[in-house]
Order: sequence, then structure tokens, then C-alpha cells
Amino acid sequence: MKKKSGLMLTAMLSLGMLLAGCGSEEGASSGGGSSEEGKTFKVGMEAGYAPFNWTQSDDSNGAVKISGNAEYAGGYDVEIAKQIAEDLGMELEIVKTEWDGLVPALNSGKIDAIVAGMSPTAERKETIDFSDHYYTSELVMVVKKGGEFEGASTLADFNGAKVTAQLNTFHYSVIDQIEGVSKETAMESFPAMRVALESGIIDGYVSERPEAVSASAANENFAMVEFTDGFETSEDDTAVAVGLKKGSEFTEQINETLAGISEEQRQEIMDTAIQNQPAAQ
Repeated sequence: MKKKSGLMLTAMLSLGMLLAGCGSEEGASSGGGSSEEGKTFKVGMEAGYAPFNWTQSDDSNGAVKISGNAEYAGGYDVEIAKQIAEDLGMELEIVKTEWDGLVPALNSGKIDAIVAGMSPTAERKETIDFSDHYYTSELVMVVKKGGEFEGASTLADFNGAKVTAQLNTFHYSVIDQIEGVSKETAMESFPAMRVALESGIIDGYVSERPEAVSASAANENFAMVEFTDGFETSEDDTAVAVGLKKGSEFTEQINETLAGISEEQRQEIMDTAIQNQPAAQ
């Protein structure tokens, strides 16, 4: 009887230790694991829309390493993302993602936020949330320098012109506001549109002012057309904001961060991004 009791006690102690170990392991898994994952703030961007974001070969001018890639991402969006991550107390990770893949990547959990010069349009708001605006810019047209459209100042001046914009952006939809325009097939990226403009496939492409300044700075054959009578747009169309998953835990803190960046500071960051962009972008 005594021996049996001793065996039972040993078994009970062993079981208790096993359960305690399981409990500790589970606690470490649920707490420690979440904590580890929470230390990284994964931001998606094209890294091909200078001066908002671009790809470069090194970490100069504050560029951030691209996840799973030997290259780095720089630009206005990267600087904003760095400030957000710092205020969140997390390490920034840039996930280079094609434009069409950004929203799916966000909703699937591959990234925590989209910081990619994205406008908070009504259509996008149906599937994702947005932060407050972190930049606002008017629409312009990028054309060939010395060409027939360089002197344009109104939409009517582009009657008969071959014009395009990036695929799945509101930029492409506003082309319909130009009477008599030849609306060309939308293109995947801004580098592709620059090549098309250089080769004469198109006469111009719709863009935001920072990208147009960037394009004309990178290529002396390009010019920017600013309109006296331009496109009709809403404020959300011409602003950019951080894309977030519906009900994201990051929204409040991100808005606090953005509120702390003055308009003067935003313009300084943008001017620096334009200055630092790689020549090939």
C-alpha cells in the first residue's frame, strides 16, 4: 500500500510537471510568438514609383532593405513608413509587391500596411481602411520635351493625343474627361510608361506632380504639363494615405504619427526624395 501510494505520488508529480511544462510552452508560444511577430511592421510598396518609392542597390540616403531581396527601397513613402514603425516600436520590413497585389497582400496578412502613394478612393475603401492623408498633389501630364503637347495648359489641348495611365488607378479613369483623346491601353508601371513616352508609343501619361517632377528630373527629354483647367477630382483622389486592413490595430497610432508631421516637413521630405532618386527611376 505504501509502495503503491509512492508510485501514485510520483506519477501525479510527473503529470503535474508535464502539465506545467505544457502550460509554460503554450504561454511562451502564444505570448512570445506574438511578441516576436509584433516586432516587425511589414509594409508593402511597388518600389518603382519615384519619388514616392523606388529600388536602389545600397542603403544610401536612408534606404531600407527589401525583404528577400538584395536591393533596397528609398523614397518619400519609405521615410513615412520609417517614422510610423519607430512610433509603433517595431522594426520596419519592406515587402516589394506589384501594384495589383498590394490589397490582396494586405487582406491575406502578408503585409501590415500599404505605404505606396495609394489614394483612398471610394472603391478601395470598400475592401480596406485608410489612415489620414499623408500627402496631397494635383494631377498633371508627362509629355515629350519639345513636342507638340509641351505647351498645353488645358485638357482640350490634348484632343487627339495618345494618352495612358497606370493600370487600376483613378489616373486612368480621368482620361475620359479629355474630349477627343485617344485613350491607350493602361500600363503596369510608371517605368513602362516612361519607356512608351520616350519611344513615341504615347504622347503623354497622367501622373501626380511629384512623379512628374521626378520623371522630368531623371530624363531631360520629358516635361511636365500643369493645367490651368485640369481634371475634376475629389480630395481623396488626389491625396495619398496608408492602406490598412479593416479594423486594423495600427490605425490610431499611425494617425497620431501623421498628425505630428507638419506640411512643411512633408514638403521637405518630398523635395529630398526628388533630389535623391536614382537617375534610372
